Amino acid sequence: MTTAANLLPLQGKNILLGISGGIAAYKSADLVRRLKERGAEVRVILTPAASEFITPLTLQALSGNPVGQSLLDPAAEAAMGHIELARWADFILVAPASADVIARITHGMANDLLTTCILAANAPFAIAPAMNQQMYKNIATQSNLATLISRNIHIYGPAAGEQACGDVGMGRMLEPLQLAELVVAFFQQSPKPLTGLKIAITAGPTREAIDPVRYISNHSSGKMGYALADAAAKLGAEVTLISGPVQLTTPAGVNRIDVVSAQDMYQAALTAAPEHNIFIGCAAVADYRMAEVSGQKLKKTADKNELTLQLVKNPDIIAQVSALTEKRPFTVGFAAETENVQAYALQKLQSKKLDLICANDVSVAGQGFNSEQNAVTVFGHNLQQSLTLQDKTTLATALIQLIVEQYKK
Repeated sequence: MTTAANLLPLQGKNILLGISGGIAAYKSADLVRRLKERGAEVRVILTPAASEFITPLTLQALSGNPVGQSLLDPAAEAAMGHIELARWADFILVAPASADVIARITHGMANDLLTTCILAANAPFAIAPAMNQQMYKNIATQSNLATLISRNIHIYGPAAGEQACGDVGMGRMLEPLQLAELVVAFFQQSPKPLTGLKIAITAGPTREAIDPVRYISNHSSGKMGYALADAAAKLGAEVTLISGPVQLTTPAGVNRIDVVSAQDMYQAALTAAPEHNIFIGCAAVADYRMAEVSGQKLKKTADKNELTLQLVKNPDIIAQVSALTEKRPFTVGFAAETENVQAYALQKLQSKKLDLICANDVSVAGQGFNSEQNAVTVFGHNLQQSLTLQDKTTLATALIQLIVEQYKK
């Protein structure tokens, strides 16, 4: 039976939409329409910068309500307008959320109507970041986002793609339809498909010390492993992320264990693996480490043009996890190759006794290490499935779903 609640999932909900300055503000008109279509009552606040990109009249016509702009509006503030708006809202969404407004929200500023309402509100809220890819990657922005996540603020996006400035990368605001559905999902709070499942994931590189100032490592950024952790958590899994040294924000709801060396990761992985249903080895673990780490910085000398390092093998983490005889998890490996990708992947699948292996060609420009996109082929004992080039966030969701599907067989 179809009910009004099915047709209008936001019926009776008051959504306060904050729009900050940025070219993505033009999409907010469609976002208002999408929220209204789902039954929400929508009121809009424009920051001063946002009004340079979209007019209050447009948003008033679409929302059916006056648009808030000024904290110092005598008529509105005669009735304490910002407090009234803060109390009215069932949910606050800032879309687009510029780097500036994210910083101001993070630090509790209240220097315009939007940030004042957020500070005065008791309603849950979310932000949809939208900015240049370099601004998004900046350590200050990432630190601000991490702080908001720690306060249980929802971060919707961003997506990767071509930007108005001509750059390509993370920083595009999610599309209005996606944002509207995320708001619906928040209120529905329906059971998530992976609830009750425990997944451990390794990510990033390891660093093997040579001396107190130098180390051996690789180009892994950790983005694929972090995307997998984020996707699994959003689908309801309990996720443990064992991470080498990276400059990435911990996904919401994920338990992160920081390690440095392959030995550190080995110990953390073998401790975590038996307590999880699925283990995904996505880290780019160094194959070798120094036989002996120098206690002092190795100095170059005028009479020597060469330096010989004696290396020994690191433990094979994924093989050791797969070899567990008690509480062995469903074990998934990654094979980052530069040639003969399929042959090497199948060899690892067999020799390490894995359940699945995800193979990718890191020699191809624009995919794999340090890129925003990736393409993989998943091999199992009766499986070969290719996932074409796409952003790592989208790919991660598809991979997690495929892995869980195989786990349940």
